[in-house]
Amino acid sequence: MKILLVLTLGVTLFSQGYCNTLDSCEGRCGYGTDPGFTCQCNSACERFKDCCYDYTSVCKGSAASCAGRCGESYNSQNKCHCNSKCSQHNNCCSDYGDLCGGAPPPTTDISDADIRAISEVLYALDSNKATASELTIDPQALVPNSQTSSKNDLSPRRLFTFLDEQALFSKPTYASFVALMDNYRRVTGQAEDFTPQQLAEQDTFLRESMSNTELGRELFAFLFTKGRYSSEDEFLYDLKMMWFGLYSRYNKKMDSSGFEHIFAGEIKGGKVSGFHNWIQFYLLEKQGLLNYYSHSFNGPWASFPDVLGMQFMWDGYYKQVGSAIIGCSPEFDLAMYSLCYIARPGKKSVPFESGREAAGDPDLHLGQLLLREREEVHRLSIPCHPLKTWDGG
Repeated sequence: MKILLVLTLGVTLFSQGYCNTLDSCEGRCGYGTDPGFTCQCNSACERFKDCCYDYTSVCKGSAASCAGRCGESYNSQNKCHCNSKCSQHNNCCSDYGDLCGGAPPPTTDISDADIRAISEVLYALDSNKATASELTIDPQALVPNSQTSSKNDLSPRRLFTFLDEQALFSKPTYASFVALMDNYRRVTGQAEDFTPQQLAEQDTFLRESMSNTELGRELFAFLFTKGRYSSEDEFLYDLKMMWFGLYSRYNKKMDSSGFEHIFAGEIKGGKVSGFHNWIQFYLLEKQGLLNYYSHSFNGPWASFPDVLGMQFMWDGYYKQVGSAIIGCSPEFDLAMYSLCYIARPGKKSVPFESGREAAGDPDLHLGQLLLREREEVHRLSIPCHPLKTWDGG
């Protein structure tokens, strides 16, 4: 099956800021937000006014040289760069080869054909996806796009009529994913404060989904051969910053992350923001906290995973269109989104097959009817411009 992968280009983070904390930026320039420090050392810290006292001198004053910067993550404020991806983007500092150990590592372009091929491989390797005997849904009412804002409950029954929890949730990737669902304050403006156990749960999920599955190992092997990562540790660290690095969505509080927004869901401005995961939907519906109203799109595929664009009420808060890849494994969700972003930094889209277009919409990709919300994925540390939210959440 051909995977449709479409992402939308966003805008750069900019503005000025300062911070009066005593933590240093030595060895940290360009990294994503790290809640273990009281201040930050990336371009976003200027916007959120939480830069370390030596951010300007360490991260900007030396921006034309690799002295003390070898291996650092991308920082848009620097004139040139000193990490394994700088040769790919032709923006290495002139002394990169002398100071960082040899010539810049070779990178290979990731072609459209490469993306289609690896997408097909990942789809085929999703051995943990739900089968028809493990998952049954009842989509009920189908409404046109013009009626998705009406807030009419047209489906008297639950969306999920059966799920074999014993078969699915006993798998390590599902179990580690579910463990993360209660780690977040859903209302924006409330700063997240993770316990050591919750931080360990993040590492466990990444390890189980990427290191301990054939699907995850295949994704890393592909990106390794393309020169995007030099080690699995680098890959996993990048994913951790991409998905779990905190940033502010409201009132300058460190209240959000890519994982929280996309998978767990948030409440912002009196409505549901993000929330594009079928497992979280099932868990909340089972608890009686989520009421399924209708759907405005149902993918044309006869087996899981499939696409559904849903309208629902989450404990009093409405979601006009919450699309999700129904039945896929957590590792497939994580791998596909990450692949799209890493393979096409700064691009408007990644390729899709016209035969997989649905409802005449060329911007549909597998599972994500309106999910062009990649601002949250690697917002603070991805080596390209962050992506903006298309439908506001």
